[in-house]
Amino acid sequence: MTDGRGISRRHVGVGALALGGGLAFASLPADPAAAAAAARGGGRPALRHGSAQRAGLLPGPLRRLVADAEAFLQPSPEHPWYAGAVLLAGRGHTVALHQPIGMAVRYQAYDEETDTGVEFPAEHQIPMAEDTVFDLASVSKLFTSVLAVQQIERGRLTLEAPVASYLPDFGRAGKQDVTIRQLLTHTSGFRAWIPLYAAPTYEEKVQRVYDEAPASPPGTAYLYSDLNLISLQFVLEHVTGRPLDVLLREEITEPLGMRRTRYNPPASWKPKIAATEDARTPWSGLDRGLVWGEVHDENAYSLGGVAGHAGVFSDAWDLAVLARTLLDGGVRGRERILRPESVELMFTDFNTAFPGDEHGLGFELHQHWYMGAMATPRTAGHTGFTGTALVLDPTTDSFLVVLGNSVHPVRSWRSGSAPRVAAADQLARAVPVRPARGRTAWFSGMASAATATLALPALDTSSGAARLSCALWWDTEPRADVLVLESSADGGTAWEPVPFTTRRRGGAPEQHPTGTATGWSGRVWHDLTADLPAAPGLVVRWRYTTDRLYVGRGAYVDRLRVERGRRRLFDEARPADAARLRAEGWSREDG
Repeated sequence: MTDGRGISRRHVGVGALALGGGLAFASLPADPAAAAAAARGGGRPALRHGSAQRAGLLPGPLRRLVADAEAFLQPSPEHPWYAGAVLLAGRGHTVALHQPIGMAVRYQAYDEETDTGVEFPAEHQIPMAEDTVFDLASVSKLFTSVLAVQQIERGRLTLEAPVASYLPDFGRAGKQDVTIRQLLTHTSGFRAWIPLYAAPTYEEKVQRVYDEAPASPPGTAYLYSDLNLISLQFVLEHVTGRPLDVLLREEITEPLGMRRTRYNPPASWKPKIAATEDARTPWSGLDRGLVWGEVHDENAYSLGGVAGHAGVFSDAWDLAVLARTLLDGGVRGRERILRPESVELMFTDFNTAFPGDEHGLGFELHQHWYMGAMATPRTAGHTGFTGTALVLDPTTDSFLVVLGNSVHPVRSWRSGSAPRVAAADQLARAVPVRPARGRTAWFSGMASAATATLALPALDTSSGAARLSCALWWDTEPRADVLVLESSADGGTAWEPVPFTTRRRGGAPEQHPTGTATGWSGRVWHDLTADLPAAPGLVVRWRYTTDRLYVGRGAYVDRLRVERGRRRLFDEARPADAARLRAEGWSREDG
């Protein structure tokens, strides 16, 4: 699988083919300074704070991102989703938003009888700060994954090799065929979790992993499991001869200058660390009281705070450095931690056999449930149980960090991922869509559980051969949110779909026989044509409907025109015609 020069794409198989054989990973020219530096051959500029405009983002949605996040400091619906959070959003090499909200340390205990938090005295509470350090929980898995891919590059690991070829005892109980790739993509067959903390010694915890039998045959199902990355930790430590915390420091954090990222932070860091849970049974596996400055995850704690699935502490800026390094193909300044082709594979879907569970090497892909409208087939990220998330979108060269202490004072106070989705929606909204022509285009909006219509005036197409043309841009939650082109010959009582054809620049025509568009279209403009039915008073409209859960970036329509031969029945470019459009939920938007 490797030849000493890195990962061979030949062995990616259907994962790469599903995305056209590869991904372009160069940064987009959203950041003028970055583009200029690259053009001069000066390499990548440093990550820095800057304005929304400098980042190529719209400032309004960034302000709403903060307002939305602050709303979750209030009952949502019964309790706050988190006591506080640090929000960071950027594009290119510019961090345009870096905002702490709420409290890093608020509660000293949880009162189970009254379901309330027992607060510290006001003078002992600690507000969030830009550099507050968080227990990342499962976001730690990304660091383990990067370390694994580094070893694949160096030839010490092979992606399709059985884990048992490195750890013979791992092959017990039907796991002899589990591969390194299956650990990284959660297709090994492991069940989600076992209480390793119940084993009295470290050695016995390891043996419990080795003795664990797959819940399904390896490679036949997707099941997210901490045991995959714990097993990968054992492999990494075996092939390198170094503990995982040393690998993290020597291979990632020191080269990238990530000074606030490590396992087992020292006691001197405690005032800068966000507290987590009042950990007591029955809701926790261990009775530990307020967990503050130590890893929250029980299994990671029992493993000495160093584990492949959890245990890394970091702050928002350091995670932005990691995000920027990966978006730049594995390099920061003069330091390279991965080769571009390796990063490409981390963002390539290996789980094409399991739709909805798209997964690269360690990274989750295209997950609207926390990526919101940032989700595309190339959007990569991960969440953590403590309330953390990292999202990277190579398509727009943007990145989002949401760090919240959502288990403070107790894990039962939060559910779902609404704050992450809200933040991702607003960052996606902040990336402008340039009109196909002129300064404005029609925009469907991004509201959930909504219907928006954009209707042309009634037109006489009774002589036939009328054709509608326009420019169309769409990115919606696949199948759940649908854009429909339809017509009515009776003034709007009955509507019928209008089949249409789209073509993106340099691409082949794509037929839409049901008159609908949904999902991912590349976030580029498509030229659309549609033959209209013959009727003396035909009304044609776009109708965009969304479900109540998640949304994509929405839909844009521009350059609407209806022609019959050389005669123009409607032309949006004519002010009188444009004034006759009827928009409900759609609005004109500057690019």
